[in-house]
Amino acid sequence: MSTETSTYAELVKSLDQDYILEKFPDVIPLNNRPNTRSTESSETSDNLLNGYDEEQIRLMNENCIVLDWDDNAIGAGTKKLCHLMENIKQGLLHRAFSVFIFDDEGRVLLQQRATEKITFADLWTNTCCSHPLCVDDELGANGSLKAKVAGARTAAVRKLEHELGIPPQEVETKGEFHFLNRIHYVAPSNGAWGEHEIDYIFIYKLRKGEKLTVLPNDNEVRDIAWVSQDELKNMFNEGKLKFTPWFKLICDNYLFDWWNQLDDLQKVENDTEIHRML
Repeated sequence: MSTETSTYAELVKSLDQDYILEKFPDVIPLNNRPNTRSTESSETSDNLLNGYDEEQIRLMNENCIVLDWDDNAIGAGTKKLCHLMENIKQGLLHRAFSVFIFDDEGRVLLQQRATEKITFADLWTNTCCSHPLCVDDELGANGSLKAKVAGARTAAVRKLEHELGIPPQEVETKGEFHFLNRIHYVAPSNGAWGEHEIDYIFIYKLRKGEKLTVLPNDNEVRDIAWVSQDELKNMFNEGKLKFTPWFKLICDNYLFDWWNQLDDLQKVENDTEIHRML
């Protein structure tokens, strides 16, 4: 990874709370946030969302956690607000998480994002990737890394059920989450949309002999696959498939090293650094 600081990174680093709230008036300050998962849009029409799936449009009202450079929560911003490239180009940043589920054979569960998705549709990616919402149990309100990790983990359990139909009680009893690190990256998607996130990376390891119920939501997930290291490398090398940018960043920089240490992740988990990939 380059140690040079990009012009875009310098821009994001320069934005403090007051500037962010002034520049993006639709961001609701933390103390005034509704503490609800979604804010219903008052717009009667939106050309940017014309033609997209109705359920995916509804999810664009979810309240993401808007951040400063140091991963401090500034307020609540809708998923739509946070994923518009016109806002991302001006430095708007939000929190995310990425989960990699491994079975007891050392295979990782991948998903292909549904065609209905507004961003990065049909691309292959890690098991589950989404956003903690600006609500008490996902925010990490006291601001400590431990609390923010716990909030992202709570969000991960919620989205594993929503996207893949994995029952929360199975997640809580059949394996264990390991927080690895945070990456900060930016990536365009299609047209008006993109990502600019501080992404909390988790490995979830199933215990010996345990299996999860996986019943994908067709509106979220087009396909799934349990793959070994060699199978994933072949997927990359064949050149036929397309992958999300965060998944490629994590694989290129970390995943295969972590994979080789699955039996003992203590040396690589709970990294407090934010790894900048801008």
